[in-house]
Amino acid sequence: MSQVRAIRGATQLEANTAAAMEAATKELLLEMLSANALTPADLISVFLTVTPDLNAAFPAAYAREVGFQSVPLLCAVEIDVPGALARVLRVMIHCNTERNSDQISHIYLHGAKALRRDIAQ
Repeated sequence: MSQVRAIRGATQLEANTAAAMEAATKELLLEMLSANALTPADLISVFLTVTPDLNAAFPAAYAREVGFQSVPLLCAVEIDVPGALARVLRVMIHCNTERNSDQISHIYLHGAKALRRDIAQ
């Protein structure tokens, strides 16, 4: 039976550029889909946040380029906490899946692995 699940992910960009945002967004979203055997048709919505130092491009624009055209997308800025990891893109995907919560793979890439060492790949 299909259930609604949330899947978390994050990555650290190399720089505040549109090219870096494009590469990071596509890499993270495609890895999240692959690791959880999902397609964009399984998605309910996607929430994308960036740290305040990332303002070169909207990550949602690049999500649409990898098949998320019909998925509701929302971008926001993270709280500017002093000392927080810089240049981070975070994602929360809401989806329909047959997987139980303990079968969900949350994806943390590059420097963002430090955010969740307990579940990072």
